Amino acid sequence: MTASRRCLLIACAMAALAVCWAALGKQAKGKASNNTEMEARILRVLEDMYRRQQQGMWNITPEDGKLLRVLTEAVGAKNVVEIGTSNGYSAIWLCLALRSTGGKLTTHEIDARRTSLARANFRRAGVNDIVTLIEGDAHKTVTKLKEPIDILFLDADQSGNLDYLNKLLPLVRPGGLILAHNTTDLESLMRDYLEAVTTNPDLETVFLHKHDRGIGVTLKKRQ
Repeated sequence: MTASRRCLLIACAMAALAVCWAALGKQAKGKASNNTEMEARILRVLEDMYRRQQQGMWNITPEDGKLLRVLTEAVGAKNVVEIGTSNGYSAIWLCLALRSTGGKLTTHEIDARRTSLARANFRRAGVNDIVTLIEGDAHKTVTKLKEPIDILFLDADQSGNLDYLNKLLPLVRPGGLILAHNTTDLESLMRDYLEAVTTNPDLETVFLHKHDRGIGVTLKKRQ
């Protein structure tokens, strides 16, 4: 092969590589743009829900929602279980993280009206494809769950938290989290649960946002 032909082949190869890198860069930029647009859409829905749908829904605060998102993404959660969907506000905060981790959410709600409202909110936020909403008494429906749980979020009947813990703790993976809402303002309704998560040697619990309603964050220790 002559030197001139070799130079021509090298030039062609370099040109092809440049085209490939440009295409990859454009694809990555497009994906980042889509993710940014999707997040903006979800945040707009959350803002609208908090402004218009709070009454009678017992929703978490935006500050609590950000904490759910941070914890879910930090542990790389693939399977999150929520007890107490309400209108879907906290579920959508969880979905913000699950979009990044490639995970899914299973959420339980007993009230048919709230279930219907949550489904509509999931659709308009564009997260319905990663959410399974189960209507019924969660004390019964959770017994059908079989997959390992990365994060369990309890925000339904606080007096029933211990029952949920007893039924689902075996499914929570080592290194997984159990989150309980209202540990400050409704402490008196879940004292048995609080005793369980603070005295079990296999668990480590801290309490956050104590200035407001409070969230208990419990780690299932790795053995």
